Amino acid sequence: MSTRTTASVSTHILDTSVGRPAGGVAVSLSARSGPEAAWVALGGCATDADGRCKDLPALPEGTTHVRLDFEVETYFSKKQAEAQQDAPRVRDSGAFFPEVAITFAVRPGEHYHVPLLLNPFGYSVYRGS
Repeated sequence: MSTRTTASVSTHILDTSVGRPAGGVAVSLSARSGPEAAWVALGGCATDADGRCKDLPALPEGTTHVRLDFEVETYFSKKQAEAQQDAPRVRDSGAFFPEVAITFAVRPGEHYHVPLLLNPFGYSVYRGS
């Protein structure tokens, strides 16, 4: 039985267009204490070379909803510049989704791992373990 009074959150990003982790993506964490409450920015981090964001802040007691904001436009702009340097080609610039916001409900004492599977024209998320 868990004695924690707050939920915890972790995430990682996999770039499915290349089958590799997405490093260097800024991730922001916000929380609120009910559906009508205002969002409170808690902080964030950037994904490491393994696509993991290991320094997300703790959630305050009473958190019921969490939002993860992923700033992916810079990541894809950098990836495209690297690809064009190696083999120039014509392609859309940047990503179709410049940012991804994922909002989900949490319960005290639970851990929520929320992976983001990302490519330049789509994404999916799920509750991991």
